[in-house]
Amino acid sequence: MIRQVLLNPPLILQQPMNKRTGAFHRVKVNPLESMNIVSGDWLCYPAKVGALVIMIYLHKKFYELGLSLCNLFELADDEDLRRRPDAVYCYGVEDEAVKGLAEHETVFFDDEDNNILVAAVPRRNEFGYFGYLKKMVLTLHNVVMMKRGVFPFHGALMKLVFRNGSAKSVLFIGDTGAGKSESIEALRAIGNDAISDIIIVADDMGSLKIENGKVRGYGTEIGAFLRLDDLDPGFAFGQIDRAIIMSPSQTNARIVMPVTTLQTVLEGVDLDMILYANNYEEIDDDHPLLERFSSPQQALTVFRDGTVMSKGTTTSSGITHSYFANVFGAPQYKALHDEIAGRYFRAFYDAGVFVGQIRTRLGIPGMERTGPEAAANRLLVELTS
Repeated sequence: MIRQVLLNPPLILQQPMNKRTGAFHRVKVNPLESMNIVSGDWLCYPAKVGALVIMIYLHKKFYELGLSLCNLFELADDEDLRRRPDAVYCYGVEDEAVKGLAEHETVFFDDEDNNILVAAVPRRNEFGYFGYLKKMVLTLHNVVMMKRGVFPFHGALMKLVFRNGSAKSVLFIGDTGAGKSESIEALRAIGNDAISDIIIVADDMGSLKIENGKVRGYGTEIGAFLRLDDLDPGFAFGQIDRAIIMSPSQTNARIVMPVTTLQTVLEGVDLDMILYANNYEEIDDDHPLLERFSSPQQALTVFRDGTVMSKGTTTSSGITHSYFANVFGAPQYKALHDEIAGRYFRAFYDAGVFVGQIRTRLGIPGMERTGPEAAANRLLVELTS
């Protein structure tokens, strides 16, 4: 059981694989039942994933990737370890444990009798990509949230504090490569005159709760897993003293670095604006940079379609669609998610939340940086007007 991690950055890793493929499949058999567990081959990273505790077991083949979790999830403290974990994830099981359970071998089991989720991914090189660690953990988080009647989101939630003393919280929802993190970094770069601070509540995944007639957002991670190609050329060097850089010479090179605190993640913020990050459409008179939806039904149509231009972070290419831009638990519990989404989208309008979409154009060739910058500029005008 890992109780402390000491990291001397920069750390540069060459991952066996630089893309993630397939989805995480819910199966009817517990993969742990077929595992041959050799205790000396495993370490456990007990992660705080928002308010949840997930035991992430790492096979020695993937120790380097697994220990990089220290820049993404806070270690659970001794008090957390006294209670039952919400999920268990074994990263690096033998093929026999998952063989034949699903079309793809990245699987999880909902143990309803014991009220715990169990997940497993094989130890072959093709699964030696940090995305399999991060996204499976967040899938488990999302499933737990839905079973509690809470709306999980795949997006970036931030609180903007302005120099005039006001503050607004904005949630970008979108699939991988939609421009969520890139738009936040663009806001940070261009907003110095108006913005005194940008507080990241959720960089990639979180949840929304209805509390006292308001919608409040919470995060999961204390770090970010960002594409180097979509960041300002000097950004990574500015973070070198706290960064883990993965596969720097390959397509989809990544940086893992802390961006917020666990206190901020757990405290959450009241939501002012929720935007779908549209990375594929050019702007014109009918497709403005920032568009407000007039009804929950119009909003649900766009969010449910989850349209995005793939950026090469998975094996998908071109225009793709994913249910609510969130293949991480939502499609596996679609009926439950549909009920929660309908209830929450009505709550957005009842609470006066701005619901719309912003066209980042990150997926359009040549717009990788100028697209998010233009989107950030337009958003800044809206928030300060």
